[in-house]
Amino acid sequence: MNSQEAKPQAAIREQSLRKQLLAWYDEHARDLPWRESHDPYRVWLSEIMLQQTRVAAVIAHYHEFLRRFPTVEKLARARESSVLAAWSGLGYYRRARMLHAAAKVVARERGGKFPKTAEGLRELPGIGRYTAAAIASIAFGEPIAVVDGNVERVLQRFSGRRLAGEEFWVEAEALLDRARPGDFNQALMELGASVCTPRSPACLTCPVVELCATRGELAGATKAPRQKKREIHYALDHRVDRSHEGKVFLVQRPSDSRLMARMWELPELANPPRPHSLSFRRVAKRAGGTRFFPAPTSGVQGPGPSPYLTLKHSITITDYTVQVWRVPAPPHTTGKWIPLKSLSRIALTGLTRKILQKAEIIARPDRQV
Repeated sequence: MNSQEAKPQAAIREQSLRKQLLAWYDEHARDLPWRESHDPYRVWLSEIMLQQTRVAAVIAHYHEFLRRFPTVEKLARARESSVLAAWSGLGYYRRARMLHAAAKVVARERGGKFPKTAEGLRELPGIGRYTAAAIASIAFGEPIAVVDGNVERVLQRFSGRRLAGEEFWVEAEALLDRARPGDFNQALMELGASVCTPRSPACLTCPVVELCATRGELAGATKAPRQKKREIHYALDHRVDRSHEGKVFLVQRPSDSRLMARMWELPELANPPRPHSLSFRRVAKRAGGTRFFPAPTSGVQGPGPSPYLTLKHSITITDYTVQVWRVPAPPHTTGKWIPLKSLSRIALTGLTRKILQKAEIIARPDRQV
């Protein structure tokens, strides 16, 4: 086949992909809350939340964030600490700060109106090429392609070629359905997230498997980097004062911290208790005050020199084994007693929130009424 014949065949193949992929998306798209509206504020919020975060983890936070800040004007008027508190648990807190900064620009300089083009959206804080294209295509119907990790994987398998850098964007633009750009972009991402997955792609259920060049893993694919392992220890000091108000002792990260600046967390223990160290009861008595520790939940170890609870936590390529001890903070720790009723209004790190939920000091989202 010469190049003259190959071009029409490639165009027919791309046209078939658009038609079949959109038909599949119309029938099988996941029912996600941010797909209920083309409101640019909600589309923008969801796209920022979904960066490097699982869909399941985003859904509850999305609803709660909108409850607190239903409009871009409300978000712009909020204190940063309130925004970080609502964001707590999603990680990568720079996203929340940039979200807040962009809201101020939209509310104060643009009368609450978002730019309608990807080019205009990229002028807002925290919005890069992908996010701008996603918002512009979904909220405003601009015919512009998106490229994220899922799209990259689909494009390489579909084309059978190893792509890099700008090649991804060229390929995505060539495939784009210009009549339904927002739906097509979401369909391509949906395919990568639910069918054309990184490992063991479900080729038998793929709507475009007959058009795919590889029908599976691309030969010579690079392996994911190995996860690092690390153990970390925290002190959980929880007391009830004379007014029967529960409090927990927390420390705040420095404002110049590279990660999670100004977020609140449990004090870290550089030297955790050992089997022959002072008993928990005597440590608590010497520190003063009445300590209260909730009954251990499932998987929580009993009293003694063992940790009060153990859990797993992952950040990018590091897997943490987290040991939590029922002891006061180390001497000279600069921190603050935070009333339990105030915990929902301060910016907790995601790990701290997870610990307090497992210890049943604060309620899990699925148990709130």
